[in-house]
Amino acid sequence: MSLANEASLLLIPSGYKSGKVYSVFPTDGDGDFTFTRGSDGTRVGAGGLVETMSSNIPRLDYLNSDCPSLLLQPQRTNLNTYSESSTGKTTQNLTLTDNNETSPNGEFNAVKITDDTVNFRHRFWANNVSVTSGTQYTISFYVKKNSPSRYIYLNAGILGTNGSFSLDNQSTTGSVQVFESLDNDWYRIGLTGTAPTTTTSVYFIQMQLGTSDASYIGDGSSFYFWGLQMEQGSYPTSYIKTTSGTVTRQKDFIDGAGSSSLFNSLESTFFVEMASFLNAQTGSNGIELADISGQNRITLQYDTTNNQIRCDVRVLNSAQAIITTQSFDVTNFNKMAITYKLNEVKFYVNGQLISTDTSVNLFAPNTLTEVRSTIAGISGGAFNLQAKIKDLRVYDRVLTQAEAIQLTTL
Repeated sequence: MSLANEASLLLIPSGYKSGKVYSVFPTDGDGDFTFTRGSDGTRVGAGGLVETMSSNIPRLDYLNSDCPSLLLQPQRTNLNTYSESSTGKTTQNLTLTDNNETSPNGEFNAVKITDDTVNFRHRFWANNVSVTSGTQYTISFYVKKNSPSRYIYLNAGILGTNGSFSLDNQSTTGSVQVFESLDNDWYRIGLTGTAPTTTTSVYFIQMQLGTSDASYIGDGSSFYFWGLQMEQGSYPTSYIKTTSGTVTRQKDFIDGAGSSSLFNSLESTFFVEMASFLNAQTGSNGIELADISGQNRITLQYDTTNNQIRCDVRVLNSAQAIITTQSFDVTNFNKMAITYKLNEVKFYVNGQLISTDTSVNLFAPNTLTEVRSTIAGISGGAFNLQAKIKDLRVYDRVLTQAEAIQLTTL
């Protein structure tokens, strides 16, 4: 029997409906997850397009992969209005033409941006946004090359930073990054910065001949633009469409998978393959096999320390085993497993035994009842998992060291 078939709970994201993510095992529904998100949200679908999923519909994301991952993101607000049109934009020596190209969502609604022949800057900016001193924000938008090629310069003085992107070879300078590369030649670019002051102002998106050619004689060159987004946070989340006002996407949350009869509280193995959205968390977040109260739990979590993954086992909220590692890039998909029994907790990551704790008390029988995307049973706030899940399993026995290494090897 394969290790997958032996799992008492197996989630490989595939089946879902409103409010539900189906597990592969068990087949009686006892291992299905309850899913909540109180708003629409977008994902990259199997066809490579940005798709809108209605509230409480799980998002199985296919960005740069044939195998989907379950997207679990925090609440975010797009502070820019009219994210898909020229409305609300001010131009200088260029024109914005709506509905001129097929956008990343498959509709013919991308904006064409064309320079004129004036020998000066060619740029535009959106409606004012308000920022708070010392707070991080991320700007992002999708661009596509037209001919001839140009550089796109993002001057975000409102965040104390700037940089450029080459539409020709996708090179970047300064703080600008390529956040996503879609199959249809669209790139999601942008930057993250910390507001130096509390202010209400704008940022500029500018066409250039090169990385430093702020002024030039235009010739009617153009590129395509779509999906303008500015959000509070240190990384970009999935696209949030706006029109006349700001829009908030609510957080994703899963819980309720399992029961006391499905899990073995005296010995077990908890395995997750997942990737975080950033290396150092703003607050610890994770996923746990636990009781309803969260006082008894086996947790895999990301911490505020750069690239730190934590194994945390607690009985009646008393720490039994806390094992950490910083040896892996948490923004990659990592395979992690915790094996648990009396006087033995082992923590594995990517085919390596990280450490063993040999002084561990047992949970009472029938204590562990569910898997959920949080720490200590908290359904709101920073403890909720912010990651992408590819594979999740619970075994009702301790896997041997050889089996655990096999399971977690990339």
